Amino acid sequence: MSVATRPDNVFQRNSDRRVSLAESHASIVVSGSRTRRFMAFLGPGYLVATGYMDPGNWATALAGGSKFGTALLFIAVLSSLMAILLQALSARLAIGTGMDLAQACRARFPRAVAFVLWIIAEAAIIATDLAEVIGTAIGLQLLFGLPLVWGVLLTALDVFLVLMLQRVGFRKLEAFVIALLIVIAIAFAGQLILAKPQIAAILGGLVPRAELVTNPEMLYLALGILGATVMPHNLYLHSGIVLTRQIGPTLPEKKEAIRFATLDSTIALAFALIINGSILLLAAAAFHAKGRTDVAELQQAHQLLAPLLGTVMAAHLFGIALLACGLNSTVTATLAGQIVMEGFIHLKISPVARRLVTRGIALIPAAAVTAIAGEAYTGKLLIFSQVILSLALPFAVIPLVWFTASRKMLGELVAAKWQTALACIIAAIIVTLNVKLIFDAIFGD
Repeated sequence: MSVATRPDNVFQRNSDRRVSLAESHASIVVSGSRTRRFMAFLGPGYLVATGYMDPGNWATALAGGSKFGTALLFIAVLSSLMAILLQALSARLAIGTGMDLAQACRARFPRAVAFVLWIIAEAAIIATDLAEVIGTAIGLQLLFGLPLVWGVLLTALDVFLVLMLQRVGFRKLEAFVIALLIVIAIAFAGQLILAKPQIAAILGGLVPRAELVTNPEMLYLALGILGATVMPHNLYLHSGIVLTRQIGPTLPEKKEAIRFATLDSTIALAFALIINGSILLLAAAAFHAKGRTDVAELQQAHQLLAPLLGTVMAAHLFGIALLACGLNSTVTATLAGQIVMEGFIHLKISPVARRLVTRGIALIPAAAVTAIAGEAYTGKLLIFSQVILSLALPFAVIPLVWFTASRKMLGELVAAKWQTALACIIAAIIVTLNVKLIFDAIFGD
């Protein structure tokens, strides 16, 4: 019997077999025809995709599109392709071992190493939450005129939204997220129609340029896009929520589950790529092409859309999509926080307490910046939060690649050699770019 199907393998014994999100674990039945079984797996990918289009992503894409036109479109596409592979590995790990990434790190690494990885994962979630606080507050300001500081403080109440959604069932939570994603897609489709981006510029943006490495400012924004796209907390999130499905114990059932989960996340992330690309193309067509290369704030983008595109509808659609992004990201960041805390340190607290802790930590810098430095610096804080995510990313990617390449852990469900090779290249690229960024920050002009 293979390691992947043997119920008493050493790896699972070391994990104490505790489950994260216990109230939702294996709560969704997978049965019936092949089509019905596949439909049962649709959902987790869209929760993951939410993290790939959060307000922090907006800030980096808007700044990049405004400053450099479509030049960073290549990075957005490359980041999404990286994400598709890494999220597939995340689902494979969960289905093959019955554990999420946090539980696997706790089981496999010495306690001191696991503790450091937990701290880094928590820092990444706080950085994500910071982006959501600012993004949601800006959305409230743009749509309802609420002062930014009050909007930041009001975001603390979103904990009740998360609690309500978790109580009504995981399927309804997924439906809520997908509904908001549809709203975001419609909003951006309308804005792109109004902006009328040039096809030649789009195709040119798909070609990599040497400036991506030689220009420190472009590299900084590129890493911000990378950190906002391939987000470390999403690897923990996906490996946890895919286990809400009732996955059979046999090898054929697990192989089918991996195929379905991979297809689900691939479709969802392709959708996220369209949204992310739309944000960058909107900035390139509406701002860069008209000589506005300095647009870095979400409020500034909202104010300029109407006069530059000739209709106030573009600005309203922008605000609606931003608020929807902030609400969606709130749900997924809370789930990721639960998975990380329960998996790494076996500490189970209520979703309300968990949300209040991370949101409280994120509120401090957000409120301080908006109250002291003013609204003009919120965009810079958003971009900085995404660079933090990029710096934290290797500490989630490297363990994931290592685990899924281990036949001892996954048996016949081990990742294919080509998947492992590509994942190693991705990890090397991420580490190299981060080292270059740190070097430029210390020794640059």
